[in-house]
Amino acid sequence: MSLLSGWRPAIAAAFVVSCLSIAPALADVVVHIDKSSQRMSVSVNGQPRYTWPISTGRSGYGTPSGVFHPQMMARSWFSKKYYNSPMPHSIFFYHGFAIHGTTDIRRLGGPASHGCVRLHPSNAATLYALVERNGRGNTRIEIY
Repeated sequence: MSLLSGWRPAIAAAFVVSCLSIAPALADVVVHIDKSSQRMSVSVNGQPRYTWPISTGRSGYGTPSGVFHPQMMARSWFSKKYYNSPMPHSIFFYHGFAIHGTTDIRRLGGPASHGCVRLHPSNAATLYALVERNGRGNTRIEIY
């Protein structure tokens, strides 16, 4: 009797269907960065999830505006351009620009960076995990 006949294909098909039905659904993550208010809001499937203070580029160091997708992610990164400064939970979105944690938390809420988007380290870890879980392709970064 062939392996393709009888009950074996039916069991295999049922197993595949059951695995697909328990796989976690990927969500649409939208990260909205408002440079004028120095705030970031994060929504998942259109539902507001987080709002945090940020720091974008100070005078002479603009943060790019537009719609982006994460290009690369790094849990631990150090800036080669700016004195090996720590950039924990980096989400790179345009050339060398990233959303990342900062130790300079007292300056959050006002422009302070060389163009990156800085967050409190715990908020950066939360965002990083959310993007990692849902995928870079399901994440949109809007900066205005």
